Amino acid sequence: MDILTKARDLRKNLTDAEKILWQKLRNRQLNGYKFKRQVPIDHFIVDFICSSARLIIELDGGQHAEQVNYDQKRSEYLKSKGFTVIRFWNNEVLQNLEGVLDTLTLALSLQERGIKR
Repeated sequence: MDILTKARDLRKNLTDAEKILWQKLRNRQLNGYKFKRQVPIDHFIVDFICSSARLIIELDGGQHAEQVNYDQKRSEYLKSKGFTVIRFWNNEVLQNLEGVLDTLTLALSLQERGIKR
């Protein structure tokens, strides 16, 4: 399966946490920033991206506890392309959505001022 087909498939089959966060990010609801979901960047597919702020949001489920090194290398690669990567556990989104949105609002504000996290 090519990466574009896989990204389309992932957009159709969001996790519960992705669905909940997407409802808060779509249509420029978070401080007017435009987000896209399940976007290919080179050979990776990122969960959410705000291109104008160069911000990537990754949501991690239980399987990510076993692939810490892979996720770290992936984040480093994306950072080398000029992105800031923020990771949340699915349960953070499900149990503390307002806290997640506050963190994203702060990150977007810092990005806007050119301050890297």
